Amino acid sequence: MDLLNTLVDKGLRREPPTREEALAVLATTDDDLLDVVAAAGKVRRHWFGRRVKLNYLVNLKSGLCPEDCSYCSQRLGSTAGILKYTWLGADEASEAAAAGLAGGAKRVCLVASGRGPTDRDVDRVSETIRTIKERNEGVEVCACLGLLSDGQAERLRAAGADAYNHNLNTSEETYADITTTHTYADRVDTVRRAHAAGLSPCSGLIAGMGESDADLVDVVFALRALDPDSVPVNFLIPFEGTPLAKEWNLTPQHCLRVLAMVRFVCPDVEVRVSGGREVHLRTLQPLALHLANSLFLGDYLTSEGQAGKADLEMIADAGFVVESAGEVTLPEHRAARAEAGRGAEGGGGGCGTQDDGTCGAHDDRGACGTHEGGAACGTHEDGGVCGSAAAPAPRGHEPRTDLVAVRRRGAGTDLAPNA
Repeated sequence: MDLLNTLVDKGLRREPPTREEALAVLATTDDDLLDVVAAAGKVRRHWFGRRVKLNYLVNLKSGLCPEDCSYCSQRLGSTAGILKYTWLGADEASEAAAAGLAGGAKRVCLVASGRGPTDRDVDRVSETIRTIKERNEGVEVCACLGLLSDGQAERLRAAGADAYNHNLNTSEETYADITTTHTYADRVDTVRRAHAAGLSPCSGLIAGMGESDADLVDVVFALRALDPDSVPVNFLIPFEGTPLAKEWNLTPQHCLRVLAMVRFVCPDVEVRVSGGREVHLRTLQPLALHLANSLFLGDYLTSEGQAGKADLEMIADAGFVVESAGEVTLPEHRAARAEAGRGAEGGGGGCGTQDDGTCGAHDDRGACGTHEGGAACGTHEDGGVCGSAAAPAPRGHEPRTDLVAVRRRGAGTDLAPNA
């Protein structure tokens, strides 16, 4: 297929596809799916080999968020039966993180629901970061606390945070359809604050909220322009008790097409398959490893994930290897540029951009505290976009409500975590 050959060539050169080419990837048929995966897989292996980076979520404060993000089980007005608790102490959070690190994770993502942290919240998270770093040599720590105010990103960086997650989630055009308590511009501002403070920017999206293919392409090009080092791709978990509980728009095949499109647009960036992979990719999860080079181990913020042991077996069976703590995730050119560019607003360039900064998008980002795959790190576990023109669900596609499970173990409970 000429399209795929062109996209592979561009990906190996770090040249962005056109918007029309990205849309064409999402429009491919199921008959062409393996060809699409194979093509995007060439780009993934060129920049990341067969390594898979493992990340582990710790939900520091669950539920009772004042924001109204339609996809989120922690939102204002949610009746989802999730765990609700206030801030974990530094020791408790560190013990929770240790379980994921023992399972092979090299990054811990500390997430807390809310619009954004108070200065007291930053103090307590800073203590947690320092505790985790002191007890685990070489660990990466990412914070996901919502919208940042002046000086907060710098304080987190000083405490030892390596990264900050804040997802754009959907296109600028449809953002107001899913959230009214903050704006898309608010999210963009927080990503830029984190980047300017020297934190590695992590920002992604949620697919399956009723958005159109054009919306998906728009948000991914917008992410490229923001130049994140990692892009989490979440698939909406339609939690009962949230406005998007009836939004079952995804098939395993379409999830793979979304991941392939993200890889082509951001060829040399850490693409993380995140919340909802177990619900929507199901038995096709191993194919996602040919597209994404990163995933979350075990459970998410408010939802259960695949057993950690099963994650490790899947990686090995698919012919991939877990990335070790001593390995650098990003390709050398990105890692060096990211380090040199920290401190300049907006970073420099865009995911996979050429050295001249060529790109093809605008900028963006927004905020609901944090919740990512089932609830999490800039990745919000239950996502949704009402009001845009989405294609009807394929014939024979039935909601898999049986696969949506609320987390009942790990952080905030007396039960051992899944890691």
